Amino acid sequence: MLPGRVARWLFPRVLEELTGTLDPVVVVSGTNGKTTTARLVARALEVAGLRTVSNRAGANLQAGLVASVALASDLRGRPRAQAAVFEVDEATLPAVLPVVRPRVLVLTNLFRDQLDRYAEVERVAEGWRRALASLEPTAVVCYNADDPQVADVARLAPAALPFGIEDASAGREALEEAADARFCYRCGVAYRYSVVFLSHAGHYACPACGWSRPAPSVRAESVRLVGTSGAEVLLRWDGEGFVVRSGLPGLYNVYNLVAAAAACRALDLPADVWRRAAESVRPAFGRGERLTWDRIELQILLVKNPAGFNEVLRLVVREQPRSLLLAINDRTADGRDVSWLWDVEFERLQGLAAHVTVSGLRAEDMALRLKYAGWPEERTTVERDLARGLRRARDRTPAGGVLFCLPTYTAMLELRRVLSRWGVVAPFWED
Repeated sequence: MLPGRVARWLFPRVLEELTGTLDPVVVVSGTNGKTTTARLVARALEVAGLRTVSNRAGANLQAGLVASVALASDLRGRPRAQAAVFEVDEATLPAVLPVVRPRVLVLTNLFRDQLDRYAEVERVAEGWRRALASLEPTAVVCYNADDPQVADVARLAPAALPFGIEDASAGREALEEAADARFCYRCGVAYRYSVVFLSHAGHYACPACGWSRPAPSVRAESVRLVGTSGAEVLLRWDGEGFVVRSGLPGLYNVYNLVAAAAACRALDLPADVWRRAAESVRPAFGRGERLTWDRIELQILLVKNPAGFNEVLRLVVREQPRSLLLAINDRTADGRDVSWLWDVEFERLQGLAAHVTVSGLRAEDMALRLKYAGWPEERTTVERDLARGLRRARDRTPAGGVLFCLPTYTAMLELRRVLSRWGVVAPFWED
């Protein structure tokens, strides 16, 4: 972010000036899935032949956007790209939209996250409602129809393109305890869900006022998850269906695939371009990437809030892991308040024949939460230092096995710095 901070100090209107010649500009925002969705859209534009700039390193505040475009410009301040794809922090979105004037805005979801910074999701949603008023009349808002709060916000969009998952067999019947959207935003009556896919995202309807999930224009009609290796998805838009075989793991990444497909539909990109792009994208740094380390495999799955953590646990438990590393920090980018750990369903781990190493600045808090979840203390190792914790977790992993690392954001960056120093992986900015 440092180049962006310097550039904004020298010239406050730098972001507006640098993005003014780029077309299209796509902005992706939401609680979860921003980095992966933006990466998918950027890859599709590249496959279509457009030179594209994006904040691939994940710096999603204004200074990060400025840094990305400035470093992709020549000495006269002329961008060397034709198009731009930016992931934008959900609380920063209202300040960014009037500046970059996107042709397409993608809204992925709204979950509780960093309550000390964002407060409740309703506050973020209200900021989004105000932000949509600044969009150009021709802008298209691609939104998650399965998230009732996002769908309610998108009613104010000048033009909207909803996306979602149709395959009910990929979901479950009941809302999880950590669900954030239980009541109709129009009349206050509890929604009725016929299927739930992720937290409160699913097929819902209000029995009182009749408000219900909008029919998605871009949808996943069939979903087959392939463990932590990826998914096979039948996508459909404009009556055209095509199968995508993706290396992105988990149902949450199916949402990212469909969100990016909606953006490509809004940009009038051919379906085949999108399919080729989606199948060539591998997991972003720390978001499902799988590495070879000595005698084991290492898979890093970012966790940062109850909704995402619960989905990662569902994914990992199916693999019957023998070794887990949970790395919890409470720095500013993680959220200072770690009480959200008590909304995560760690009880799912019961029955696994695994050893859990907990590390990071709040390792003791994580160990305590596991104890209350019924996890045996004799199969828990507490090591605050991340490098030592990583080594101890590796030593607990059978040869040829997989060590699943579940870190919060800054813990993930620190783990990758350690792995980079050890020669296991390249620095994330080279990813």
